[in-house]
Amino acid sequence: MNKKEVKQRIELLKKEIEHHRYLYHVRDIQEISDAALDSLKKELFDLEQQYPEYITPNSPTQRVAGEPLAQFTKVTHSHRMLSLNDAFSREDMEEWVARMERFLPEANFSFFVEPKIDGLAMNLTYKNGELVVASTRGNGYVGEDVTVNIRTIQSVPLQLRDIPVIRHVDTVEIRGEVYMTKQSFNAVNTEREKAGEPLYMNPRNLAAGSIRQLDPHLTASRDLRFLAYALPTDLGQKTHAEEHKLLESMGFRTDPLCRVCTSIDDVMKMYGEMQKKRDALPYQIDGMVIMVNDNALFTRLGVVGKAPRGSVALKFPAEQATTVVEAIDVQVGRTGVLTPVAHLRPVRVAGTMVKRATLHNMDEIRRLDVRVGDTVVIQKAGDIIPDIVEVLKKMRSGKPRTWQMPKRCPLCNALVQQPEGEVAFYCTNPDCDGKHREQLYHFVSKHAFDIEGLGPKIIDQLVEQDLIATPADIFTLTEEDLVPLERFAEQSAHNLLESIRERTTISLARFLYALGIRHVGEQMAHTLADEFKTLDAFLQASAEDIDVIPRIGPAAVKSIAEYLSNPKHQKMLKALREHLTIQKVKTNASGKLSGTSFLFTGALSHMTREEAKERVQALGGKTAVSVTAELSYLVVGDKPGSKLTKAEKLGVTVLSEDEFLKIVSV
Repeated sequence: MNKKEVKQRIELLKKEIEHHRYLYHVRDIQEISDAALDSLKKELFDLEQQYPEYITPNSPTQRVAGEPLAQFTKVTHSHRMLSLNDAFSREDMEEWVARMERFLPEANFSFFVEPKIDGLAMNLTYKNGELVVASTRGNGYVGEDVTVNIRTIQSVPLQLRDIPVIRHVDTVEIRGEVYMTKQSFNAVNTEREKAGEPLYMNPRNLAAGSIRQLDPHLTASRDLRFLAYALPTDLGQKTHAEEHKLLESMGFRTDPLCRVCTSIDDVMKMYGEMQKKRDALPYQIDGMVIMVNDNALFTRLGVVGKAPRGSVALKFPAEQATTVVEAIDVQVGRTGVLTPVAHLRPVRVAGTMVKRATLHNMDEIRRLDVRVGDTVVIQKAGDIIPDIVEVLKKMRSGKPRTWQMPKRCPLCNALVQQPEGEVAFYCTNPDCDGKHREQLYHFVSKHAFDIEGLGPKIIDQLVEQDLIATPADIFTLTEEDLVPLERFAEQSAHNLLESIRERTTISLARFLYALGIRHVGEQMAHTLADEFKTLDAFLQASAEDIDVIPRIGPAAVKSIAEYLSNPKHQKMLKALREHLTIQKVKTNASGKLSGTSFLFTGALSHMTREEAKERVQALGGKTAVSVTAELSYLVVGDKPGSKLTKAEKLGVTVLSEDEFLKIVSV
């Protein structure tokens, strides 16, 4: 971007951030996720650091929060309540330390690290040991007097414990976080659901709303908690660690997970540990707070804009972020489907740098109204390609370009058609190179042959060197073929060939899925395998034989019948059978799990989901793809998804992995 474009971008960011900050901090309304707002703020901060001449006093980076609500008396803080700049990576942390070292080159820094609880910041003022005022952050200088509500929180002492250092001090200020546990939050939402009322979005919003209730009885019913983290009053403490000890001695709860780190290596090690622990904690955290432990050094480092130079919030990888759509093109899939893909300005999401996001189809593009040049919110879960979930239309500038599906395939120039009744567009060329490559990628994918070391880049190389053209060619590769290629040596060639040999025996269900027949996904492949038992029986099946199978619709019946009657596919299947052993499905109608069905959610630690499904099927049981009232068991691993909530509502029996292993043990 040139300087004019940078200035325009900064103005758009400021307006958008201020809009969401007003909704969130003044009206307790949230339109976009915290992670998306953090991403907008980080982009603005970085641009202003690069172009400081564009920093203005009214920038969101130069203020703490919105104005206090009018319903409460305003309170002026004796010490300004600051906010924190965000960091998202080790590189950000190293740059933060480097800035402090440039400011105080003679200093030796150690760090106090604590979980960043997702709650509401609160300042408590005690006079002669008694609580007299509790106030919210407000705009950093002036907050709201919510004393009557804070007094209802059991973890806030109304009278400080008598310790020597406060006996001769008139006023003591305490800072901390008001929050709600996950269990209490779920209990409130359960009651609201029973009453037919809308559910709250997250514990942070509910805690903030509860504190701003005019009726303290309602606040008291919400089971709020308070965790102390700072002591602005000078009681002789030399370090932040000592502050925590003093807070504990005065009767406050502090977080036992806090600790002193002597280096960034130690900080990042703790960061990794906290990422693993966060889901098991009773409260929500969105990162860690890292501050210079030595209070004298912390004070000397001072304040820059809204934030202390000596502290930073190291956020966990965001599941959502904002970025800009720089272009849209299409990807040709194994069945010829053209999938629109957005090329994005690179942004870090969920710990990885993202450059692309799927747009699925033209219906989705129209629904989102996404255009080239738009600022968008993207989200990512697991290892899948991210989705665009929202367009920030108020940030449009100039004339963003609308996008239309091309009339010809970008790979082979064949006509593109949209079959009647379908949302997808297809390349009409059966020999399209893009289709062939995607079919090969699918053939070796995780739920198909799962050949370790044979990913898209290696497949591309093998295709370009004319070493493979069909799936059967994979099983004819030799070390002499592989060693001369880039990325290969004798050992890596040997390892890949070993991986291929290990997959020459495969279950019928995996084999059918690997073929990439249109409309035949993983679950349907299992259904077909259970029905036909052997590959020979499947290959001899007619459309009428397939049509009578429950849960297979007419589109899938037609697709399977056309695949089996295609001479080219028959030739490929014959070639594959020369190299493979395709296991029969054992008939086990009287197995111990006969008549039961299982579904899995979350990560299993003792086996893969595929192995678990195969264990169930070997014992006569069935596996399901969704939670219904007819489901026998839901097996829950680490970090279960929404299936668990639905299963509990429907009264489905929930099993831990250990309980499941006892059931399937032979």
